[in-house]
Amino acid sequence: MAKEKIPRQKMPEQRPEDRRRNFQEVPFGYTPELAQLEASRCIMCKKPKCIEGCPVEINIPAFVALIKSGDFIGAAKKIKEANALPAICGRVCPQEEQCEVKCVIGIKNDPVAIGRLERFAADFERLNSQIEPPPLPSFTGKKAAIVGCGPAGLTVAGELAKLGHKVTIFEALHQPGGVLIYGIPEFRLPKAIVEAEVDYVKKLGVEIVYNAVIGRFQTVDELLSEGYDSVFLGTGAGLPYFMNIPGENLNGVYSANEYLTRSNLMKAYRFPEYDTPIAVSKKVAVLGGGNVAMDSARTALRLGADEVSIVYRRSRTEMPARVEEVHHAEEEGIQFQLLTNPVEILGDDQGWVKSMRCIRMELGEPDASGRRRPVPLKGSEFEMEVDTVVVSIGNGANPLVPQTTPGLNTNKWGNIIADEKTAATSKPGVFAGGDIVIGAATVILAMGAGKIAARAMHRFMMGIPEPSESEAQGMASSKS
Repeated sequence: MAKEKIPRQKMPEQRPEDRRRNFQEVPFGYTPELAQLEASRCIMCKKPKCIEGCPVEINIPAFVALIKSGDFIGAAKKIKEANALPAICGRVCPQEEQCEVKCVIGIKNDPVAIGRLERFAADFERLNSQIEPPPLPSFTGKKAAIVGCGPAGLTVAGELAKLGHKVTIFEALHQPGGVLIYGIPEFRLPKAIVEAEVDYVKKLGVEIVYNAVIGRFQTVDELLSEGYDSVFLGTGAGLPYFMNIPGENLNGVYSANEYLTRSNLMKAYRFPEYDTPIAVSKKVAVLGGGNVAMDSARTALRLGADEVSIVYRRSRTEMPARVEEVHHAEEEGIQFQLLTNPVEILGDDQGWVKSMRCIRMELGEPDASGRRRPVPLKGSEFEMEVDTVVVSIGNGANPLVPQTTPGLNTNKWGNIIADEKTAATSKPGVFAGGDIVIGAATVILAMGAGKIAARAMHRFMMGIPEPSESEAQGMASSKS
């Protein structure tokens, strides 16, 4: 059978009728046989464009070839040369918009399932207790402080540790992982996976200090004065946005941040075993159309809601959530109220949500985002019975570190301004990346920013000049 005729291999997964009431992971992952069959679809391009689409520069053909040959541990180690968090990336990164969209096989057929193969290799290594750190160089004498233990911070920490620096991560919460641990539900990213990936970073010699809110616990300037040679800021975009409509202060209205943090980090789904509850809901409306909205809606269903609706002001075409996440939500019975915009949340005499007034929309000309602008239809108002509303329309930059760090420039949205090529901020020795710089985005983009920052921080601490543009192009061409 010709390679291009082998169909893309599906991952076995829980049936919708089973998974909609449990928090276990939805896909089971590839078996070794399925992984090798999928890997055999790769034609091993001489100039692989898939690598160009990977923000962390994984040598994709190399690890896929190792899976094809049956060397699954070798494949995992090959991935980890570039990416310390492969089991996470294989689950939550939008490969369909990055490496897989560049796959030559995808021109006429479905692209090679690079993300699923990455997940398989990482899982195989972990389940067979074969995770081992690479040999580390001698200590350089330099110390780096990382603020935030999310995907950007973990990536910077791992990269700097592999270069011989002593690295300490300061994390505001009591567990590591950032959005990986508080924002992404168990059924999409099991916490045991995050813990295992963090443990690997620790094995590289990285120290993590918990309950350390930089800006209160210590300031960035204090870190620099206490012996750290550089600082990376990866504090994320944890400031939730609301719609600013009447009734958002009623009981039963949550930001998606709070709703997911209560369930994921504080394990509200196991109340009363854990003592942070979420109000029991019957009819839930989730406002928004992104991945976080899908996570919130699917969580509400698993928490026991009878009816859960996604309320989104544009059409399905403009919905920013991954196709896979929308598909899973639909399979599980989530309803979609598209071209619908809330205008007011109504409450009862006890101050609890009882309904939501909405208006129908139609799509007009494209706006600055390139998506068609939603326009209200006069006279189309209607009332929707709900007892819980989860607002998932985006997040802003965490303001604490910029407010307590003189000389650190931010833009009008409060994001830290950092150089795209070096991650350097306006403050010497301070670098930044991830959501705190570009706004709420994907895990893999944060990790890509972390790799850029780590290289620049290494050069800064070691006194190595930045390469010229021609030198940088030469290095890039030699890598490919």
